[in-house]
Amino acid sequence: MGTIKTIPIARVKNITKETFVKEYYKPQRPVLIEDLTRSWPAYEKWNLDYIQSLAGDQIVPLYNNEPTKGRKKSVVPAKKMKLYDYIEILKSGPTDLRMFFYNVLQKMPELTKDFSYPDIGLPFFKKLPVMFFGGKGSKVLAHYDMDLADLLHVHFHGEKTVTLFRPDQAKYLYKVPFTVHNLETIDMDNPDFTKYPALQQVEGISVTMKHGDALYMPSGYWHYITYLNGGFSITLRAFPRHPKKLAKLFSNLLFMRNFENIMRRTLGQKWIDYKENRVVARLNRRYSKQQHD
Repeated sequence: MGTIKTIPIARVKNITKETFVKEYYKPQRPVLIEDLTRSWPAYEKWNLDYIQSLAGDQIVPLYNNEPTKGRKKSVVPAKKMKLYDYIEILKSGPTDLRMFFYNVLQKMPELTKDFSYPDIGLPFFKKLPVMFFGGKGSKVLAHYDMDLADLLHVHFHGEKTVTLFRPDQAKYLYKVPFTVHNLETIDMDNPDFTKYPALQQVEGISVTMKHGDALYMPSGYWHYITYLNGGFSITLRAFPRHPKKLAKLFSNLLFMRNFENIMRRTLGQKWIDYKENRVVARLNRRYSKQQHD
């Protein structure tokens, strides 16, 4: 067992549009902005109690860390329940149940009065603000976002740790073919370097987010998240404009996901096992070769 190598993220308290574009957006470099949201009403208002007071009887899908097996689609909710009841679980203690990509405009538009899109140079797509919820101890599998958006990710209520990986680190992360995540058998907090030796070559960027912190995650960056307390975040997205990234975005959305689900439906667990065994064998072979060159 071992520990993934990481370096701390760059942190700023205030930042101008010109500085953000020059030092972070154009070079695609992540940064944590500590005071960006202090002027938002959300900074004072948003906590689990407040979200719960607006929840009503909304039924939401919840996910856990159990891999989907057999002929199920790659992303299947573990259960559904009222949002009010789910927040009760978050307030009561540890749980691995998470909710992701909660569309604020569709589900709780009154929340849009509590935040604004900061003028820092990101060309935000303002029709898709989405929220993510997690309980104490819940973990989000290492992955990158399929739409390749630049992300401004703002956390509320409690703390969570985020480890980022540059896109060029994907070759060490045991990415599962036709998905955007790595092997679900890998514990990124305590990786088994005997089974997965290529992880010793990975270098991440670590950050602990507190209430109101805004994390800029450039397009294609991998991220692995652990909730230290029950809490939630909102992500504001800026879609890529470069032709190569746009082509990759449409390939991911139109081909990759559909192909994966067709193969799962057709071959079931044989397809999943084949892919995972193949990526482990290939990466371990390459790592061994590098050590002997």
